[in-house]
Amino acid sequence: MPIELWTWNTPNGRKISVALEEMGLPYTVKPINISKGEQFKPEFLKISPNNRIPAIVDNEGPGGKAISVFESGAILIYLAEKTGKLLPKDPQLRYDVLQWVMWQMGGIGPMMGQANHFRRYAKDRIDYAIDRYTSEANRLTNVLDKRLSEAPYAAGEYSIADVAIFPWFRGADARGVEIEEYPNVKRWFDAINARPAVQRGLQVLKEVQAANQAPHDDKSWDIMFGRTQFQRR
Repeated sequence: MPIELWTWNTPNGRKISVALEEMGLPYTVKPINISKGEQFKPEFLKISPNNRIPAIVDNEGPGGKAISVFESGAILIYLAEKTGKLLPKDPQLRYDVLQWVMWQMGGIGPMMGQANHFRRYAKDRIDYAIDRYTSEANRLTNVLDKRLSEAPYAAGEYSIADVAIFPWFRGADARGVEIEEYPNVKRWFDAINARPAVQRGLQVLKEVQAANQAPHDDKSWDIMFGRTQFQRR
């Protein structure tokens, strides 16, 4: 049975559609329109208690039993272990990959996300927040640029680490990062972006999202960033 991918078009969502394409796994897509609050529905909270996309359900999980997994980093590791792809078995190489996955999960993702929020969506302009998160996003990009001066990909060979990091550099300028200022990151980004499986993964939900794309009104802003987001469930 195909894996169920519950997702929307965000950097974290794109990680998993790209990974599924790279690993050649069959999957079906369950759209979760986060601007309409579908992430708070009980059926989604069953598999993603943190009400965040993406999440997966694999009905042919370990031991042939169904399993659900949330958190994009955990999903990437699960899929890599299931297929034996994009995560080396050698312990040294494996931890080279995992440390860069964690670097993305704890660093470039949250910092770029906050930079994006305060630069584009905050109702009040807060210069301190814009400067702090934009500066940190650029500091982390420089860390990656230095690493990529030593190796073609984050952990040496192409891996789930690159799949995790790559989507955050799509539209990086909106997060205050000019990718052309980091030549190694630019070379790496272009190489990944040209991969056929990556291009297929980026097309997932493109038409659905285009039909639902509109500037935030008060209701959708509240769902995404306001009181609705922080209600106890």
